[in-house]
Amino acid sequence: MERENRELRVSRAHCFGGEISVPGDKSISHRAVMLAALADGTSKIEGFLPSEDCLATLGAMKSLGVTVDVLDETDLGPSSLLVHGCGMVTVEPDHAIDCGNSGTTMRLLSGILAGQDFTSRLIGDDSLSKRPMNRVIKPLSGMGAAIQAEGEGGSAPLVIHGGALNGTTYELPVASAQVKSAILLAGLFAEGMTTVIQPVETRDHTERMLDLFNVRTSTDGKAISIMGGQQLQPCDFVVPGDISSAAFWLAAAAVSPGADLRIQNVGLNPTRSGILDVLERMGADINSVASSDGRGERIGEITVSGGELNGIEISGDLVANIIDELPILAVTAALASGTTVIRDAGELRVKETDRIAAVAKNLQAMGAQIEEFDDGMTIYGGRLLQGAAIDSYGDHRIAMAFAIAGLFADGETIIRDAECIAVSYPGFDRDLQLLSGEKTTA
Repeated sequence: MERENRELRVSRAHCFGGEISVPGDKSISHRAVMLAALADGTSKIEGFLPSEDCLATLGAMKSLGVTVDVLDETDLGPSSLLVHGCGMVTVEPDHAIDCGNSGTTMRLLSGILAGQDFTSRLIGDDSLSKRPMNRVIKPLSGMGAAIQAEGEGGSAPLVIHGGALNGTTYELPVASAQVKSAILLAGLFAEGMTTVIQPVETRDHTERMLDLFNVRTSTDGKAISIMGGQQLQPCDFVVPGDISSAAFWLAAAAVSPGADLRIQNVGLNPTRSGILDVLERMGADINSVASSDGRGERIGEITVSGGELNGIEISGDLVANIIDELPILAVTAALASGTTVIRDAGELRVKETDRIAAVAKNLQAMGAQIEEFDDGMTIYGGRLLQGAAIDSYGDHRIAMAFAIAGLFADGETIIRDAECIAVSYPGFDRDLQLLSGEKTTA
């Protein structure tokens, strides 16, 4: 999966705000397609996110013999799907399954393929091929799958020899919703009970969605269990807006005195909404109202009135909830008054890029003062940012975070390799221009 290199050029905004709906939630779109594909019947998915990552999952399920009809699409891609489930019986793919840049696709799909009676091979782009896969290989191998990592240090490509699995009890060494989900999905095909014990609570979209598809899980403290042999029943589902995509606009509005922003139809799952708590602790004026449960997912509206923010400490169990939002929170901290300390975020080192190093280098290039640690950073806020040439490192969240930084910097900010934004937020450029009132060029 290749992308054309391009730049995104951003200038200082003189105002920020408006009303917007963000694209569908990436995490939920992945899971909706996978579970609908395994169900015994036909499911309708509306609000699907047509990002590169989610399209990789869609392509993966098609390669396993699942038929998908596109019911509706926007200028960005398919948004409404009819998935004809395979009843838990997939077919052996005749080629390697390309997961692109998507760790969610590779890790969750590993759980499904571990229970299939054939051999499959998962590949990804250069970035994904450097990300740690031993964290799924170990528990799935313990359940009976034979998995070989062809890359260095237990990384992709992965060759999975699936088959009969046995239930297991596995304690996660690192909080990871992807690894938890991979084990639970494998547990669907296993004999007996499978239990995952989390060190801290992680996003629970998989458990919520399994319930919608009539698969029962049980929770006892930090332990989540699933009994093998359950059959997924089809259901219709509307994907809410992605709060991780909304985070960029929330942060920009919160730190802009006089800004007024309203985001509609966004997911408010409590295992994902830590960004709101952090911004409020920094002094932001934020209000969220849930208008529906979205068949298992809370959906509602967020409003933000801009003002002055202050530095805080971000650490502990909260970090797992906001791991994807830490790059934009670091940018927000640079624009706030005082000092912000981020700790317990070592997981950022093994994302699409080393996000701690990328954030530190790019903020320093824009004139911010920052100190980098193994598991986080200290940001000394209040310095005037200067436009600079910024490297995205092929990481969508780094690219978008520094596009927001460019709205508050003197001069022009150039985001290199901005095409990676399409991994999670197709249409970001258009929404950036809509809310900032500034013409951006790509």
